[in-house]
Amino acid sequence: MTPADAVAAARAVAGRLHEDVVARERANRPPRAEIQLLRGSGLLAADPDDLETTHLVTRIIAASDASIGHLLGYHYTHLWRARLYDNADLARRLRQDVRAEGLFVASVSNPRDTIVATTTADTFTVSGRGAFATGCAIADRILVGAIRDDQESRIVVVVPGDADGLSHPPDWDNLGQRLTASGSIVLRDVTAGPADVLGTFPPGEDETSPRWQQLSLVSLAFQTVLTQILVGITEGALDEAARYTREQSRPWPASGLARAVDDPHVLAGYGELAASLHAARLLADDATRALVKADRRGLDLTPAERGRTALTVSAAKVVATRLAVEATSRIFELTGGRATTRSSGLDRFWRDARTLTVHDPVTYKARELGTHLLTGNPPPTTAYS
Repeated sequence: MTPADAVAAARAVAGRLHEDVVARERANRPPRAEIQLLRGSGLLAADPDDLETTHLVTRIIAASDASIGHLLGYHYTHLWRARLYDNADLARRLRQDVRAEGLFVASVSNPRDTIVATTTADTFTVSGRGAFATGCAIADRILVGAIRDDQESRIVVVVPGDADGLSHPPDWDNLGQRLTASGSIVLRDVTAGPADVLGTFPPGEDETSPRWQQLSLVSLAFQTVLTQILVGITEGALDEAARYTREQSRPWPASGLARAVDDPHVLAGYGELAASLHAARLLADDATRALVKADRRGLDLTPAERGRTALTVSAAKVVATRLAVEATSRIFELTGGRATTRSSGLDRFWRDARTLTVHDPVTYKARELGTHLLTGNPPPTTAYS
């Protein structure tokens, strides 16, 4: 699939998702049919190393259905990061299986989770509970981050989505992103062999290691994808609200106008949001390009280069976060009281944006940017930055 093919497929899938997104979101069922739609379109098999294309595809899908855009963006990121680990053969097989069978890949690796891999004679048994295991309940393959029981290292293993010992409590009923299957996951003695270990992290390895420096890009990749999703939500909200204003909004009596689209306050409101969206889109794409540049450095990536990449990503995330929350709320001022009906579906944009924007507090990213401005110090490397 060429980049042009992927973008064309994304626009077609986005159109299909838009047709019944309000009803599907309200029903809050596991998004199996939506994953099948992605599978049939070929999008699951797009080249995960072509970040500029996959990020654009993610944003296009997110504008119609933020949940499915979220699942797809994470799927691409998991496949992209797989090649950064030790087991090149497993990463290659995983990608081949995705291309051949249209597999959907998810992960449980929240740094706050405690999942333990217990060593036996020639296998591991993995047990624990993960929160916010986005997409795992419907995944064909799951990347599991775990701590070895000897506490000497952390590992990432790949297990089938239907492995014995996996269960998914039905506890995802959140305000927004309702179709991301982001509930918890429970692992009870899930078996994995040495060939299933994608990567190992010795405890003594830190930022002085070139491999550690390269792997630290994973957290920035997730932040970049989330930024693109937030931009997509804003795009979808403005498009939907503008359509409502054109077709259904009534002018306020005090305006003395016959049409809402002629009200200068409405026009200026949309214009301000459109200008801010244009800026956020440029920043999001700049963050993607910075990640691509850092990724291409491979094991030659320096801490300074990594720091500059983090600053670019954080700037985009701050702006996209603020705009998504503002725009998805302000559209109701521009559409009018009748737009607050549940049937309009405009509320889903705010609920999705609000849910995603508390994923990790953006104020900490703003602090990193301010610290660098005042002191020159780069951002610390964490699971979120």
